[in-house]
Amino acid sequence: MVRELADGVWHIDLSGTNAYLVADDELTLVDAGMPWHADDIATAVADAGHAVTDIDHVLVTHYDIDHVGGLPNLKGLDATIYAGERDADLVAGREKPSLLDRKGAFQRLAGVLTAPPSAHVEPIRDGDTIGSFTAYHTPGHTPGHVAYVGETLDVAFLGDLVRESGGELDPSPWYLSHDTDDVRASIRDLAARAPDFAVACTGHGTPLVDGGSDALRRLA
Repeated sequence: MVRELADGVWHIDLSGTNAYLVADDELTLVDAGMPWHADDIATAVADAGHAVTDIDHVLVTHYDIDHVGGLPNLKGLDATIYAGERDADLVAGREKPSLLDRKGAFQRLAGVLTAPPSAHVEPIRDGDTIGSFTAYHTPGHTPGHVAYVGETLDVAFLGDLVRESGGELDPSPWYLSHDTDDVRASIRDLAARAPDFAVACTGHGTPLVDGGSDALRRLA
């Protein structure tokens, strides 16, 4: 269930979706799976030698039930949750997704299965830093999708901007995306702006442990 991809970077395999744990100067959880994945995440954190109460930050790549659903059920979590400014109010429950587009309607329907987290949700902008990570606004899959790159850790958390397939990266498919033109533009923009990274952590599929930025550039 939990596998160390690089020094201090763990993959939490939640059977269809991924979360990640990073331990450097602080302990960071990236995404939180479905509502019923909270116990699995807590067990994985313990297997990595830590506890949920040790988590300093939660980085959310975007608002979808398979990335935020576990947050309200993580017992002992007392950490600020960070999300892109256009998704943050959805994560916090301050707004509801729009019913006027396919993506929003799906999010609204899935939202009945979970509740907002009790922890504070902090909106972040392109270029903001949280611990050792820099946030990159990468809209398309959702309007507020964010990727996080840790240059010193040589790792990028790409959320659902892309997914792994056969050892390569593919763009978020049209039927799961808010705007496919934005997906393509965000892939090109991130490939151009982000520093090189070895490990590419995707929301779905198997993380790439080497040549992550090369794979992103090939896709771009």
